[in-house]
Formats: sequence, structure tokens, C-alpha cells
Amino acid sequence: MDSTRAGTRLRGLIAVLGCGCLLAGLGVGAASASGHHHGARHRRTHHGRAHHGHTAPTVQSRNRPNIVFVLTDDLSTNLLQFMPHVLAMQRQGLTFKDYFVSDSLCCPSRSSIFTGNFPHDTGIYSNVGKHGGFDQFYARGEEQHTFANALRRAGYRTAMMGKYLNGYMGGTGLPAVAPATYVPPGWTRWDVAGWGYPEFNYVLNQNGGLQSYGDQPSDYLTDVLARNAVDFINNSTAAQQPFFLEVATFAPHSPFVPAPRNANDFPGVNAPEPPSFNTLPINPPAWLAGHPPLGPDDVATINRDFRKRAQSVEAVDDMIGQIEATLAADHVQGNTYLVFSSDNGLHMGEYRLMPGKMTAFDTDIHVPLIVDGPGVPAGSSTDAMAENIDLAKTFTAIGGTTLPSDGHSLLALLHGVAPLGWRNAILVEHQGPDLHRSDPDFQSPLSGNPPSYEAMRTHDFLYVEYKDGGREYYELRTDPFELDNLAPYLPAVLLAELHRELLAMEHCHNGQACWAAMHVDGAAADLHRR
Repeated sequence: MDSTRAGTRLRGLIAVLGCGCLLAGLGVGAASASGHHHGARHRRTHHGRAHHGHTAPTVQSRNRPNIVFVLTDDLSTNLLQFMPHVLAMQRQGLTFKDYFVSDSLCCPSRSSIFTGNFPHDTGIYSNVGKHGGFDQFYARGEEQHTFANALRRAGYRTAMMGKYLNGYMGGTGLPAVAPATYVPPGWTRWDVAGWGYPEFNYVLNQNGGLQSYGDQPSDYLTDVLARNAVDFINNSTAAQQPFFLEVATFAPHSPFVPAPRNANDFPGVNAPEPPSFNTLPINPPAWLAGHPPLGPDDVATINRDFRKRAQSVEAVDDMIGQIEATLAADHVQGNTYLVFSSDNGLHMGEYRLMPGKMTAFDTDIHVPLIVDGPGVPAGSSTDAMAENIDLAKTFTAIGGTTLPSDGHSLLALLHGVAPLGWRNAILVEHQGPDLHRSDPDFQSPLSGNPPSYEAMRTHDFLYVEYKDGGREYYELRTDPFELDNLAPYLPAVLLAELHRELLAMEHCHNGQACWAAMHVDGAAADLHRR
């Protein structure tokens, strides 16, 4: 790709402006499955075969549905190929093809998941320091406004297992705002580690008691979480109470530690090399410009780390299989939603970057969301735009209760219903660069450590505004790997319209306002319709 090609593409876009059509929001309307319809019509969910048969309902399963949410850490979509149980979930349930995170960073993303709010409403923009981490989530009272509290008030047994928020139980080098024995409100059962990235030699807070684990194979954290998850499901089913279970693994976050039984798997597997691998975009943003090409040693490191990530998700997949078997044995599988996702993605060599996240590229913000459960059509998919702020309202809607937040329930989509007027844009917010070396996600410039930005992602384009004045605009229909930044060539009137629409999302503060802001109908849509 070169500047001549960029200019040719731009001239085709800008030619439309000569027709007098002032921009109408570069986003495609959530309409048909093909993604070419606009306005109030919504994209249809694609249906496959009838949903797979579940065990006959029991007294417990005739009550409100159960929910099991498996949240992985830094899992990118290219790792699903190593997870047969997750692939089976896709065959048995619904895959969201356009699901994104509000920030490609652990704590801001998880805060959005718990509360259903954007970072500009949670106030959580980083993993540590005055703008993020567990300390700020706790100090701001955000723990009082989570889906766990809403579900528990509605009569659910609620369990949190694995990773909570960065800085929980210390590890940041800053004074602790709560003791290591602290258990947040809203949870019936609590099995959470503070620093579980090595998968061994960690401390687990188990309902307020501290339990140390060692370095034996049975201490491998993902396997411990699997055993605890099975125990919670069995106890909840015996009590005939609806339950919500979140199992948040540290895998496959660095240092990418697989279970001992998987440590030699996938010999020879290397990282994918899409067109963006070891390539800079045309007109890269200032923080990315000048990155040298990856050398052979860099590529070898990326391949080694990708192989370790593939090995580390095998235990996560085993855990999902154990959860499914337990639900079936307890005769509640037919009344349980099983949800699989990640807090953010990870780039590995794309754009000449060593492994990392935090960027607005799809490698970092576009993650899996797969749901299996009652009424979910098997083998189905939807291209309705969804975001992690939607999960809290979805979980509470399943539980027959509500939670005020910026997001929107996905429950109708889970059942194959195509609501009219679905959103056609999502918002990504990031503050940087991250300079806290105590942060487990600290990245050197080699991995990318971008400055603060706000971004708008639609089916058709990605638009980014940096605090330092830089901008990016990628035409996704013709440039799906985001390699041709057209922002320098866009007319001022188009840039002004994009800025206005992005600003509306940045300043929304409730579900109704955010839902309205995430329907972009301004100038740019005409460019894509013609």
C-alpha cells in the first residue's frame, strides 16, 4: 500500500461530497445481516439448526435462569482455534461478530463489565494510580453499583472466582485501601487471587480467609478455579436457588504459564501473520510512527509467546468442559446461560508492535462474545454491534431485575429477535501513556503505549482522536486490517461531523443518552451508501 493508493481511495470518498450530501455518520445502520441497510432497521441474527437438546427441566430449572460467565484475560480471537469446548459453544449457541471493549486495558474494561458504564462514568481509566485500579473503584463507591448487587437483591446466589480488579490484595506498591481479607458487596461466594499471573504460589481470598497455594500441579490456578466452580454449581443446585457465577481466569495473560500437562503442546505453532504483521499503516499516528521493523529475534519471541498462550487456554477450555458436565449432571444445563468472553485482545507483531494492548486497533478492542443457553438458537451469529457495557444489563435482565447504566441489554438478541433501530457505533476510551512500572500491563514503546484517545468504531470505519491532536480514520470495508489512515485527507466538514458524533458519546451519562449517541446518523453515512 502507498500514498497513491490512499489518495485514490480518498478521491472516491470525497467525490460524494460534491453531490451536496452532508455527512450522515459514517456508520452503517444496524439493519440486515449483510450490513448494507441503514436507519431504523436492525441487522438480523443468523440462525442455524435447532438448539441442541438439554436435560429435562427440574423444579430448580423452572425458576429464573442461571448464568455462568467465563471471562478470560487478554484473550484474542485467534486463540479460539485451540479451545474445542468454546468452538462447540459456537455450534450450540450465538456468536457476536461485532463485540468490543470500552478500553483495551484490564481494569477499565472489567469496571465497565461490572457496572455497565463507560470509563468516563466509572472514572477508571488505568490499572493503578489516581485514575484507576481497585483502589479507585473502591474509593468511588463503584462496588455498590454492580450487577452482582442487583442479582443478589433479586435472590441469586452470586460467586466471583479468579481475577477481580488490578491492585486488589495489593501488589501495586501503594498503600492498601482495604485489607487482603476484604470481600466486596454483592457476592455470596468469593474465591479471588490478587496476583495470580504466574498461576502458582499465589494467595486466594476465600470468603474472607486467606489460603496460600504452592507449586504443585494441583495448585495450578485455572484448575483450582475449575474445582471451585463445580463446587459452587453443585451447592447452588442442591439449594434450588438461581445462581450467577463469574470465573475470571488470569490466563492467557503474560507470563503465559500453561498447565504442566500442556507445556509441550502445539510444537511448531507460530503466531498468525496477517497483512498488518510487521507493517506500519500509511500515515501512522505519532506514537507509532518510526517503529523499526521486527527482527528475527522479535518474531521468534512472538512465536514462542503465542505458543505459550495457546497452551495456557487449554486449561481454560478444560474448565469450561467441567462446568458444562456439572450443569448437565445437576440437570440445570437447559436453564443456564453460559457466556464466554475476554476483557481485551492482544496484538502480537501487528503494526511492528511486540505483544501488548491499549491501542484502538481491532487486534486489541475486538474480542469474542459467545453465548449458549435457553432459547439461544444453535449455530447462530449476529453482527449487531455490542460492547462490554452491555453485559451488566444483560445479566440483570436474565435475572428479572434491572441496573441503571450506560449499556443496553442483549437479551432479545440472545433469543434471535432483531429489535428495530439497533446502535451502529461503539465508543472506546483510553488514557495514556501508562507509566506505572508496578502495573502488570506496563508496556515499553516497543509494545505500544499510546497517549490518551477517544475512538468511535462502526461497521464501516474506525475513527480515533488523540489528546495530542492526532487522528486516525480507517475505511474498514476496503481496509479491514487498518493499514491506510485517511484522516489527513478528510475534508474539514467531515472531520467536524466525526468529532461532534464522538463528543456526544464521550458525554453521555445514562442508558438513554448513550443509546441515542451510539446511533450516528450524520454526514458520513451517505459516503458509504453511495
